[in-house]
Amino acid sequence: MIRIFQQVALWEAISTIILFFIAMPIKYVLHHFMEVPDDIRNGAVRIAGSIHGFLVVLFVILLLACWQTYNWKFSRVVKYFVVSLIPIVSFWVERDVKKEIAAPQKAVNTL
Repeated sequence: MIRIFQQVALWEAISTIILFFIAMPIKYVLHHFMEVPDDIRNGAVRIAGSIHGFLVVLFVILLLACWQTYNWKFSRVVKYFVVSLIPIVSFWVERDVKKEIAAPQKAVNTL
């Protein structure tokens, strides 16, 4: 489950980048430079926003599941949740969880 959480954190951060730096500029900026149909402008944000929203909900559900399964400290769960509210910081969560996944494997390889 922790690997799934790691991947969701990664994709949640990627979806934030897509939403903020691709979809939203298409909706709010591109029409100043060229004619873009409204359905494309609105659809880009609707699709990217829906995917991002789904990943955020999945992130929180998996965060709570990992808290219970791996007996994480409450402070760690709160820290992950709070930083997930800041755009793009989920990359840090993904890297932090990745270190935890790699740590037991290093211990096994040294035996």
